[in-house]
Parts: sequence; C-alpha cells; structure tokens
Amino acid sequence: MTAPQITRPGMLPTSVYTAWAGPVPRIDLVRVLRYLRGDHAFAQLIRFALVGGASNIAYVLLFMAMHDSGPLVANVAGSMVSTVIANELHRQLTFRAGSRVDGFTAQWEGGGLALLGLGISTAALAGLDFLAPDLGEAAQAGAVIAVMAVVGGLRFLVLRSFVFGADTRIDRV
Repeated sequence: MTAPQITRPGMLPTSVYTAWAGPVPRIDLVRVLRYLRGDHAFAQLIRFALVGGASNIAYVLLFMAMHDSGPLVANVAGSMVSTVIANELHRQLTFRAGSRVDGFTAQWEGGGLALLGLGISTAALAGLDFLAPDLGEAAQAGAVIAVMAVVGGLRFLVLRSFVFGADTRIDRV
C-alpha cells in the first residue's frame, strides 16, 4: 500500500499510480468556443451542422403541428419554413455574411440550393430504388443518410464559396 504524500502545501495527495496515467487532459471550454467562433472552414462546418440540426427540429415540430392538414401539406410547410430559418441562420451565424449579403439574396440563392439538393437526393433515392428494389430498411436508411450527407456537404461548399463567401462574391447592385 502506498501512502499519499503532499509535497507542497495546497497540492492534492498523489499516489505512485498517477505517474503512469500522465496528465489528465482538460478541455478548455473558452478556447473551444473561441475556435468555433472563427471564420475558418471547420468552424463554419460545425456551425453549419448545428444550424441544420436546429432547422430539422423546426421542420419536425411544424410537420407534427400541421399533420392534420395532411402529410403533403405538412411536409411542404415544414420544408419551406425550416429552409427559410436555416438560410437566415447561415447568413447571420454560420458564414457571418449579414453585412455582405442581404436577406432576400440569401433566401433566393439558399432556397434554390435547397430545391436543387432536394432534386438530387430524390433522384438518387429513386435511382437506388430502381437499381436495388429489394434493399432492406437498414440499407435504405444508410443510403438516405449517405445521400443527404453528400448533398449537405455540397450545399455547404456552394454556400461558403459562392453565396456567402467574402472573397468570391460579386456585390449585387
């Protein structure tokens, strides 16, 4: 048995075994938050994913609230409202383009990208259904996740580079 020893006043007791563990890594929350507030691509990607998650929650809540109107109406309303929310949050928070891009432009271009993404994902899933009609539920869910991840990644790149990008943006009159 090893007895704890205090080498200096105010230090915590240590044992012989703590030397093997090494220093305990601590997450400096202030540094992490400062990093996530930056304008580099990875911080923007994290914010993009958080905004996407928030807009998906808004979609689900609106879909459930409007489900009595029928699933098609609820889907269209949920998609439109969550897309508008996401575009504005991307403009203000993700890409910090509020001073460079006006709200109408963000909605027009971001909404167009959302429609294009919907078309790509629908076509990909229809193609998957045509090519592999006997695919199981788990495989279909995996395919949906993969397609949506690719579409989301492409949307991020286009929004970052062309819609909200500071260096590549042509100012509109």
